[in-house]
Amino acid sequence: MLLNRATAEGIAGGGISLVLRRWDVARAKPGGTQRTMAGTIRIDAVAEHPHDYRVTERQARAAGYPDAATAQAELERRQAKHTYLISVSFLGADERPALAAGDTLAAADVAAITARLDRLDTASESGPWTRRYLRLVADNEAVRAPNLAAGEGLDVPRFKRRVRRLKELGLTISLGVGYRLSPRGRAFLEATR
Repeated sequence: MLLNRATAEGIAGGGISLVLRRWDVARAKPGGTQRTMAGTIRIDAVAEHPHDYRVTERQARAAGYPDAATAQAELERRQAKHTYLISVSFLGADERPALAAGDTLAAADVAAITARLDRLDTASESGPWTRRYLRLVADNEAVRAPNLAAGEGLDVPRFKRRVRRLKELGLTISLGVGYRLSPRGRAFLEATR
């Protein structure tokens, strides 16, 4: 579930407690969490309704809209089988920047990162990729994602999803254009050379 900055900040500030979406199938699960540019949110509940469900004034305001007509107009932009009302709350600040800043890794940290990367590699249908991506980012700082993806023979969304997996471990940092290794990522590569 993608959230724009205004919605993410509204959830973080407590002004938004509901997200409205039109999907064919649910893309959010109760109890799940999502990192946003404003911090981590929790998905508290997901209510599924038919596509012709009409948003109430109260629901629209909880979702950050000025009124039901505006919220409904936004929903109408996407034709899908269901309307979802997703109750959300703010969990806290994004811990990834602090994690990424750590440039000293104990042996246990290296082992934990290695185990996580091994699991990602094992789960991949196309074979191991994590270390290759770390080296790719290290060697191509601030290079556009489409250029890096083309070199890997991947579509851009799949490439970006993989780099986000590394970012969740605090190993990469997203730039305005492209990526770079975080201090933690550099320390990991150095420790595993």
